[in-house]
Amino acid sequence: MYITITAQKVKGNYAQSASAFVDYLEKENEGKPINELEHFFDQDREEISAMEVINKIDGNTAKLKKVEPKFYSITLNPSRRELQAIGNSPKTLKCYTREVMKAYAKAFNREINGRPVTVDDIQYYAKVEHQRTYKGNDAQIIENQPYATKILILKQEIRRIENGELIGNIKKLQRDMVRLEREAPHQLNGKRIVRGIPKPGPQSHIHIIVSRKDVSTRYSLSPGSKYKASDVEMNGKTVKRGFDRDTFYKNAEKTFDGLFGYNRNYVETYTARKTFLKNPKLYFSIITKLPTNEKALAFKLLEKAGVSTALLHIPTSKLQLTLKAINLLKKGIGKAIESGSIGI
Repeated sequence: MYITITAQKVKGNYAQSASAFVDYLEKENEGKPINELEHFFDQDREEISAMEVINKIDGNTAKLKKVEPKFYSITLNPSRRELQAIGNSPKTLKCYTREVMKAYAKAFNREINGRPVTVDDIQYYAKVEHQRTYKGNDAQIIENQPYATKILILKQEIRRIENGELIGNIKKLQRDMVRLEREAPHQLNGKRIVRGIPKPGPQSHIHIIVSRKDVSTRYSLSPGSKYKASDVEMNGKTVKRGFDRDTFYKNAEKTFDGLFGYNRNYVETYTARKTFLKNPKLYFSIITKLPTNEKALAFKLLEKAGVSTALLHIPTSKLQLTLKAINLLKKGIGKAIESGSIGI
């Protein structure tokens, strides 16, 4: 499970309205029959209109300054293995989202009227999406890029020949383009993978729009707080503040495993992701010391995500990862994390 929390921005400034983001989330519904539309939902209701989402989020910004986030975007990105475990079911994903938002509320070290924050205090709307497209940071796009560059140069040459600026053999250049299209390492349905085309297989994920203010508009609940959960003395009183992202991410993961009986491998865990970012050598060392079946699955998951694990197949007793080897593996896993290929 790969989870992100971001404050929505437009051209470097915080978005003052949720309308553009809501419109973006509605694009997947274009051209679909009514019975196939995916609607917004919240903790208790289904089939919420886009207009209601915009009105409620935009109307819940009392006392927020222009330079402060008005709402946040949370994305829940199950891995392909996780989606297969739940049958890629929209109903199941909605159930999971509602449980995750309970964990989100609990991660705030705040009190409202003397009690802890609960999900009933959170103003949020969510939507299940079923498609993803290839982006510039996907390994397939990066590794196809040298071919894309050569093809572009050939197209420019052909254009110049047609305009009388150059002398050349257009048919030969066209044959070269066909060859490069065929030789590109990553293909889908017989065509070179390029940015913007849909990814194959189950790609369902959840977008959540959550207001900065609680439902009463009196309290600011920011998951982007610079403070971790802590208690401080202010004006002689103990005040609770902060949001614990680590707790939220871990509980979201535990919730999925508990609800659906999912047997999570080490490389799919939030703990593994943190270890990888802080100490990649330790991360690789832990993988090589996993029980045989778990290690085999870890290798399989990494390789499916496009990470070369040849160096990790060295017997543990002889494993001496050089700095170069670590950097190569780190680069591959970093790309896999960014593209959500593995659930870490």
